[in-house]
Amino acid sequence: MMLKKKFKTLTCATLGLSLLIFSPGCKPEKPKEVKRVPIAENEIDPEVWGKNYPVEYELWLKTKEPRPEGKSKYKKGYDGGKIYDKLSEYPFMALLYKGWGFGIEYNEPRGHYYMVIDQLEIDPARLKAGGVCLTCKSPYAPYLEKSMGKDYYSLPYKEVWSKIPEKHRKLGVACIDCHDPKDMSLRISRSFTLGKALEAIGVKEPNHQLMRSLVCAQCHVTYVIPKDKDMKSVGLFFPWQGSKLGEITIENIIKVLKSDPSYREWKQEVTGFKLAYIRHPEFELYAHKSSPHWSAGVACADCHMPFVRVGAHKVSDHNIMSPLKNDMIACRQCHAQDPEQLKKLVFEIQDRTMTLLLRAGYATARVAKLFEIANKAKENGKLIDEKLYNEAKDLYEEAFYRVVFIGAENSIGFHNPTEAMRILGDAMSYAKKSEIVLREALSKAQVPVPVNIDLELTKYLNNRGEKKLNFKPEQEIKDPFGTLETLGKGF
Repeated sequence: MMLKKKFKTLTCATLGLSLLIFSPGCKPEKPKEVKRVPIAENEIDPEVWGKNYPVEYELWLKTKEPRPEGKSKYKKGYDGGKIYDKLSEYPFMALLYKGWGFGIEYNEPRGHYYMVIDQLEIDPARLKAGGVCLTCKSPYAPYLEKSMGKDYYSLPYKEVWSKIPEKHRKLGVACIDCHDPKDMSLRISRSFTLGKALEAIGVKEPNHQLMRSLVCAQCHVTYVIPKDKDMKSVGLFFPWQGSKLGEITIENIIKVLKSDPSYREWKQEVTGFKLAYIRHPEFELYAHKSSPHWSAGVACADCHMPFVRVGAHKVSDHNIMSPLKNDMIACRQCHAQDPEQLKKLVFEIQDRTMTLLLRAGYATARVAKLFEIANKAKENGKLIDEKLYNEAKDLYEEAFYRVVFIGAENSIGFHNPTEAMRILGDAMSYAKKSEIVLREALSKAQVPVPVNIDLELTKYLNNRGEKKLNFKPEQEIKDPFGTLETLGKGF
């Protein structure tokens, strides 16, 4: 009898609970279907795409908001609405880039929303290459390149920019840059740059996971803008020739840069050398066999566009930013440590990289000033041993390109700690060797050279245009590593 009563009570309770759960008044509302609107093949306007994908569109719009403050140790970026001047943060760059647009104004990047806006607001010297500067910045770039041909590369920036519809002249990266409007699958929109580069390294049919990195590699790479005899731009390409996927090495990039005089885009004022340049090579450093995350099959989107839940939707976060600025949400998908532990691991890598970057950068800057002394001695009739001079010059270029590679790459070594340290270690060695050889040449010519070289960094930081930058003129900046105690060791 008691068992029957208990069963009856349990049955009634279960029935009551069932009624509670499934009663019409308590039934959770189904997520509403998003109204689908067909997207035309050449539709660039993100607002139109947003009618189909409002969640992704709203996340993308957030890239115009300031990044969270105080989250990243070195890459301040757009914290709190401030723009950070990299030349004041790394004074040796002001010396090395003198004669080039980057030596006048070189800022930490803001969000993707500002890609074109930043170009319009930056010193005009940064846009001397012409309309080609829009290649990574505007979703209209593929159309402009196809319709304008060689004029796209050689005409002045503002002239090419004016051909973009007025509504979208300040529009940065948009949906069509990465997605096929027919089915939202990932695609490469810049076949004239990344498409040709992939052919050069033998990549024909990338799978979906690789595409989640390649859409980023349309812009987060280094590139060369060849010049004609009048220093007009005549094209743009990625210096991947001779490399392969997973091994686009700095050695091979430098080999390409040195292979043709037309790749030397500017003249370094301190040395008088015509040089090439390396720009934000995130993909090259990351997509390397020695990178732990790349080797584990992790794509750029896994870290910079982690899945987030917005209401009933789970989508890739299109408010693209560093995991450091997003409480390490992306990292915690795979790693068990708490956010503070993960940040500590990242900062340890970045600290080691930064230490070597500063040492290599200042060592290279000292050599540049030695060449300035050598060139003045030549002008005054001193006979400098040409063989030694050219040997030192070649070694200097090897150091310079390596310093620029890591200085321009936006992870402070995190994308590939082993390779970053190797590159900077080699940069220091090349700079030391160049200094030894050049000092020998100067000594043979009886040119007096001080033991410690005055880099005159304050001069280079203040003499660079009319903009009010973060550097204060009353500051006196000196080379923190300006001694010869390690010269010649470790090469």
